[in-house]
Amino acid sequence: MTQTETRAGTATTFESLDPATGDVVGVHPVHTEEEVRAAVARAREAAAWWSALSYDERDRHLSAWKGVITRRVGQLADLMHRETGKPHGDAMLEAALGIDHLAWAAGHAGKVLKRRRVSAGLVMANQAATVEYLPLGVVGVIGPWNYPLFTPMGSIAYALAAGNAVVFKPSEYTPGVGEWLAQTFLESVGHPVLQVVTGLGDTGAALCRAGVDKVAFTGSTATGKRVMAACAETLTPVVIEAGGKDAVIVDADADVDAAADATLWGACSNAGQTCTGVERVYVHERVYDEFLAALLDKAKGLRADDSAEAQLGPITTPQQRDVIRSHIQDALDRGGRAVLGGVESVGERFVQPTILVDVPEDSLAVQEETFGPTVTVAKVRDMEEAIARTNATRYGLGSTVFSKERGMEIAARIRSGMTAINGVITFAGVPSLPFGGVGDSGFGRIHGPDGLKEFTYAKAIARQRFKPLLTLTSFTRTDKADQQLAQMITMLHGRGTTIPKR
Repeated sequence: MTQTETRAGTATTFESLDPATGDVVGVHPVHTEEEVRAAVARAREAAAWWSALSYDERDRHLSAWKGVITRRVGQLADLMHRETGKPHGDAMLEAALGIDHLAWAAGHAGKVLKRRRVSAGLVMANQAATVEYLPLGVVGVIGPWNYPLFTPMGSIAYALAAGNAVVFKPSEYTPGVGEWLAQTFLESVGHPVLQVVTGLGDTGAALCRAGVDKVAFTGSTATGKRVMAACAETLTPVVIEAGGKDAVIVDADADVDAAADATLWGACSNAGQTCTGVERVYVHERVYDEFLAALLDKAKGLRADDSAEAQLGPITTPQQRDVIRSHIQDALDRGGRAVLGGVESVGERFVQPTILVDVPEDSLAVQEETFGPTVTVAKVRDMEEAIARTNATRYGLGSTVFSKERGMEIAARIRSGMTAINGVITFAGVPSLPFGGVGDSGFGRIHGPDGLKEFTYAKAIARQRFKPLLTLTSFTRTDKADQQLAQMITMLHGRGTTIPKR
C-alpha cells in the first residue's frame, strides 16, 4: 500500500499492492472528512427508502445482489487473491461463506425482528405488550484485510437485512473488494443504500465522527480502542470484533489424527492471518507424543510461496512479519524449541509454518496474537490444566475441543465467545450462530439472530386492552388499591424457595 502526495503534502490517492509480488492492483481515492460526511448524508436519504420497504421486499433486493455476486464469484475471488495474496481456493471459500450469510440474513430478518406479542404478566393483565426491532439508520462498517469479504459481510449483510443503510470503509490493503461490493450492490438495487469510502486511518476516524448510528469494527484490539474513543465523542455505539489467541484442547480420547489435521489448517490457513485461527494447543500427556508426531508429519511439504500450487500465500502487511519474528524469537530465548521452522522461516514476503514446544506460558507466543502460520504445543496432565491454560489470556474469541466423550463439558468451561468440537472454526460457517468474543477480543455479535438485532433498537409498546381492575398509575389511587396490590404480589411471589442453612 503506497500513497500519492499532492504538492501540499496531503495524500489524495493510494495504491493497493499484491503482497506476493508488490505489483499495483489498483489506485483508490483517500476520502476526506467532508467526503465521508457526504456519503453518510446520501446513505441517510437512501435509508429512508430502504427502511420503509417490507422484509420481503428487502429480501428480494438482497437476493438480486446475491445473484450478481454468485455469478461473478470468480472475478471477486481473483480480486481477493490479488489484494491479499491468499490462494484462489481460499478466496473462493471465503466468497461462498459470505454469500451464504447474505442469504441467511435476508431470509430470516423478518422472522427475528418483526413485531411479536409478549406476556404482560398478571399485574399488568389489562395491557397488550409487543416488541419489535427497528433499524438504527446508517451503520458504519470498518473492515479488515485478512478476510476482506466474509468478515465485513457479517456486518454489512445483517445491517442491510435489518433495514439500515451502510457506509463501508474497507482496509487500505483491500479497498478493491469494498468498491466491488458497493458497485455490484448499486447495479442490483439502484439506490446507494451501500456505499464505500476508501483511505487510511483518518478516513476510518472520520466515519466514526460522521454521524452514523452505529459502527461495526473488525481489527486489532489496539485499533478497536481508538475506534471506541472516537465514537465516544458522539455517543455512537460500537460492536468490536478484535484479536484472538485461540486454543485447541486435545483430550486423551480424541481422534488424534483429526485433531492434528485441524490444528495445522487452523494455524496455517490464510498464512495464519485469521482472528479465530489456532495459535495454541494443549494436549493430554497420554496422547501428546502421538499428536506432535502426526502434526509434524502433516506439516511436511506445506510451504508458502507464489506458485500456483501453493496452499499458503504471503503475509499481507510488512509490519506483521516483524511481529511474527519477534514472537518466535522470544519463545526461543525463553527456552522454547522449534520442532519445525523457526526465526529463519520469516522471509521477505512469505513465512513458513513454525511449530514451537516447551514455550513458557508468559511468553509473547502464548499471550499475544501472532497472526502468522505458527503454533505452540504444550503437554498437560489433564483437562483441568488444559482449561486453566486456555482461559489464562486476556483474549476470548474462539476455541476448539477434540474429545469423544467430554467435548460439550470442556467447551462449556472455556471463556470464549465460540467453540468448535471435533472441528475447527466451524462456528463461523453456521449463519444462525452468533460470532464474537469477550475480554480483549471485543463485544457485541454479528451473524445469526443476535447479529440482526445488533443493528436495531428494541421498540416496546404497551397498549391498554381494558380498564385496569386496580388503578395504580394515578394520584387517585386509594389505600384499598395499595392493599390489594400487596395481597396480589404476596400471592404471586411470596412463596420463594428458602435457602437451607449450612
